[in-house]
Amino acid sequence: MSLRLKPFTLALIQLGNIGPSKADNLKHAREMILKAASVDRKPDLVVLPECFNSPYGHVHFPVYAENIGYSPGKPYSAPESKSESVQMLSSAAKETGTWLIGGSIPERDLTSNKVYNTCTVYNPKGDLVAIHRKIHLFDIDIPGKIKFKESETLTGGTKLSSFDTEFARIGLGICYDIRFPELAMIAARQGCQVLIYPGAFNLTTGPLHWELLQRSRAVDNQVFMSMCSPARDLSAGYHAWGHSMVVDPMGKVVATAGEDEEIIYANIDTGIFEETRRGIPVGTQRRFDVYKDVAQNVPI
Repeated sequence: MSLRLKPFTLALIQLGNIGPSKADNLKHAREMILKAASVDRKPDLVVLPECFNSPYGHVHFPVYAENIGYSPGKPYSAPESKSESVQMLSSAAKETGTWLIGGSIPERDLTSNKVYNTCTVYNPKGDLVAIHRKIHLFDIDIPGKIKFKESETLTGGTKLSSFDTEFARIGLGICYDIRFPELAMIAARQGCQVLIYPGAFNLTTGPLHWELLQRSRAVDNQVFMSMCSPARDLSAGYHAWGHSMVVDPMGKVVATAGEDEEIIYANIDTGIFEETRRGIPVGTQRRFDVYKDVAQNVPI
């Protein structure tokens, strides 16, 4: 059963100054979380970008990977985690009293020794309540523009992820996951009203598809869609597009960042959510007698 969407404020941290020192990256990320939550109208949910604790690149992932060791439904102490990133994120969520989507970090599973690109989520008490391992790996080769192959060091996740707050059910993905509409379709049909994907598009695909894909997923599923990017750093090995964004269920961009480090805020309006679904009732007009329901028999 779906939760009823309630108004809330979302903050996206387009984090800059991500360098080779993990300690410095974590310190800066913590400072920005505290800054994001220090405004007069404190946000209910704060989001960091993809790969916020290390440089972005398949050669870096195994070097910066941390053991999280989280299993849904099993007791877990974030303050005692083997992951220093989890410890910091848990502490920041508790200190600010906000929900926190901790972007993503490289994660090493000590049982299999596989490395994943993993998003972690914390409630206002600092409890780690959900994780999402990036399902679709970014393996592309556009001649003369960009070549990138995450699968050289990463393994793709195998589970869809969402979590419930007191104000919304939120579906998770990471970056390249947005190009596969089934993920968003299933999340929406399982009651998610908001989809949030930390991401780091590049300067080739960003101008073409960053906004287009978010608006498409929002309109297709009549949900709020948001992606949070690192800031652009042309001195780094990977150049992120930036432009962190929030899109409403009608496909309107309600908040967007530029290229540099920035915190943006968006008020999630339940009115437009309800009006969209009432005025264009695709949720009750699908023809599963003609085509299959991709969400059928997929566990929440």
